[in-house]
Amino acid sequence: MSEIADEINRLHRRVGTRQVETGEARTVLLRRTYDAEIADVWDAVTSPERIARWFMPVTGEFKVGGRYQLEGNAGGEILECVEPERLRVSWLFGPDPGFSEVEVRLTPEDGERTVLELEHVSVVPEGFWDQFGPGAVGVGWDLGLYGLRLHLAGRGLSKEKAATWHTTPDGRAFITGSGESWGEAYAASGADAGTAARTTAATIAFYTGTEA
Repeated sequence: MSEIADEINRLHRRVGTRQVETGEARTVLLRRTYDAEIADVWDAVTSPERIARWFMPVTGEFKVGGRYQLEGNAGGEILECVEPERLRVSWLFGPDPGFSEVEVRLTPEDGERTVLELEHVSVVPEGFWDQFGPGAVGVGWDLGLYGLRLHLAGRGLSKEKAATWHTTPDGRAFITGSGESWGEAYAASGADAGTAARTTAATIAFYTGTEA
C-alpha cells in the first residue's frame, strides 16, 4: 500500500449534526493514532512555534479567554484548555462566520502512542453545504493532520514545498482519496448516493483547481 493510501486509511471520519444555541450545526469528526507520546503531540498542537511548522503561522494571547489568529485563515477565542487532554476554540472566518468551534482531544495509547480526535462543529449555510458537503472542511483537516504526522516524524515540508504540495501527484492523490472518503462518510450519515457523489466531485475539483 502506498504511503498516501495508507494515510487516507489511517483516518476515521464521521459526519453528523448537533443542536447549538443558534440552530442545527453540522459536525465532522476525525480520529487517528500518532506514533508519539501525548506530551509531544500536545506541544505540537498548542505551541505557536510548532503550529507554524506543520499548519500555519499563528499569533495571539495563548490562554483561556485569549484570542488567536491564523495567518490568512481562521481566528477566534481559546474557550477551554485542559493539558494534555483537550483544547477547544471558536473557529471564525469571514465577515459573518456564525457559530463554529473546533475541539481537539488527546488520549494516550500504550504509553508511546496518542489517539487524536478533532471535531469541528459549525452552522453552515445550506447553499454551501449543498454544494460541497462535509468535504469542504474535512479535506482541509485531513491535510492538516497529515502535516502533523510528518512534523511528529521529523519529516515536515518546507514552507515553499507545502504551498505547492497540492499540485504534485502525491498531493492530488491525497486530496482525491480524502474527498472520496468524506463522500463515503457523508453517505454513511444518511445522505443519498447522488448527493454524496456530487458534493465529493465539487470538493475535489475545488481543492485541485480542476473542473468538477
